[in-house]
Amino acid sequence: MLYIKDKIIDSVNNWNNNYYIVTDFDRTITAGDSESSWGVLSKSGNVSEDYIKERQNLYNKYRPIEINLTLDYETKNKLMIEWWTNHINLFIKYQLPESVIKATAKNSHMMKFRDGAKEFLQTMYAKNIPVIIISAGIGNFIQEFLIQNNALYDNIHIVANFIKFENGIATGISNNIIHSLNKNDIGLPPTIKEIIKDKENIVLLGDGIDDIKMVSEDKKDKTLKIGFLNENTEKDFAEYAKVFDIVGHNNASFNELKETFHIFK
Repeated sequence: MLYIKDKIIDSVNNWNNNYYIVTDFDRTITAGDSESSWGVLSKSGNVSEDYIKERQNLYNKYRPIEINLTLDYETKNKLMIEWWTNHINLFIKYQLPESVIKATAKNSHMMKFRDGAKEFLQTMYAKNIPVIIISAGIGNFIQEFLIQNNALYDNIHIVANFIKFENGIATGISNNIIHSLNKNDIGLPPTIKEIIKDKENIVLLGDGIDDIKMVSEDKKDKTLKIGFLNENTEKDFAEYAKVFDIVGHNNASFNELKETFHIFK
């Protein structure tokens, strides 16, 4: 189901192909009830019980903080950095093999596309619309998941936490930590900036309030902001409606967006 603000549809449908996509991945491109690219490893059967236990303890501690809309940014940001750092350290502690990423992406039944999302990516490729995935998830897994599903097209660019491996074993990450709150601090590589420099409009898709930060303030009036509300739907709807032009709840699909907006056809 979609909540759509007044006067959005007509203005957006006049964009033609003069836009690009900025999107989150976990529970945005994937379904609201899917495992995240972090969580799927713990249920894959490819990691140790000790890792699973420690990972779950971290999740139980930090996830309620992540989705709490009442906490101030400074406090929450500090705790998110703490969570991501601790989880990455588990990969190092338990010597996560690179092969596990590929095996999990290939055989996982716990992660699936949001309805219509795979077709959406195909359509954007056919229309030559750049798709920039900015994710707090595991970049290696996102990349492999798209490859396994024949959906990693040339127009897709992934900015995420890429695990660094040496001799096939995890040793850290190859970039600064991207967590759910700091996407406004992510600088796009020059190659991506060059691709989008002549595009006037933006479609932003995310499942968290802070995903709005994927687009800078000076571009907000040229942005169609779409938020998928997956949890606390009644409690948080009003806050999402303040931030996003469209709020999708009850596991809203990309098919609903396609039916409403010509730019997705």
